[in-house]
Amino acid sequence: MRRGRESAYDRKAPHGLPPTSLVPTNLFDLWIEAWRQKVATGDVIVVRYADDLVVGFENRMEAERFLEAFRERLAKFGLELHPEKTRLIEFGRFAARDREKRGAGKPETFTFLGFTHHCGKRRSNGTFIVWRKTAKKRMVAKLHAIRAELRCRMHEPVADVGAWLRKVVTGYYRYHAVPGNIDRLSVFGQRLRRLWWLTLRRRSQRPLPWDRVNRIFPRWIPAPRVLHPYPEVRFLATHPRWEPYA
Repeated sequence: MRRGRESAYDRKAPHGLPPTSLVPTNLFDLWIEAWRQKVATGDVIVVRYADDLVVGFENRMEAERFLEAFRERLAKFGLELHPEKTRLIEFGRFAARDREKRGAGKPETFTFLGFTHHCGKRRSNGTFIVWRKTAKKRMVAKLHAIRAELRCRMHEPVADVGAWLRKVVTGYYRYHAVPGNIDRLSVFGQRLRRLWWLTLRRRSQRPLPWDRVNRIFPRWIPAPRVLHPYPEVRFLATHPRWEPYA
């Protein structure tokens, strides 16, 4: 354990609570708070949304102790954790360094709330950062749903379909446009443009060249940009520093 710093075993992730209709989440919050105060010796970080959960610890022994206690707690109600979503992983500021010393490869990743989280470094100064990328399964599922809807709208006016696509893309960006995820959103936009082009080709009896439709895409499919900047960036934007004689 390192005093004042995160250890290599940060964010061990028991993930995938039973459905909230079976386990009132407020009871879980009370239980884990009691466990943190009575049993934990280091920092414990809990992030929960409905029945999805990530818990972080400073050392592996404490993570294993919590996981065992949590399983016993659920067993009292005849419940268990999802076997495919519950993992104990090495993640955090020192994970990459410590795993490299052991020859264990890169730190594992985990998916939470539609994002795949992995250890990384800032390009500016090389300090540790948690990068978030849109989960591949979520993006593929979204594209499949859009493709099915495009087929239903195949013979509608291009402007109407474009207006609909702009709403879909805008809503998708509002959730996924976080720092470090713009490249994944760009891939989403490229695949979406190709799906629309293939749909337009299918309804036409004459060949529809890519160059022709590519001119209308910027109007209906906007380029991605970061909509959820880091807290310090939001603070500076809302509380600009006043410098006299600037």
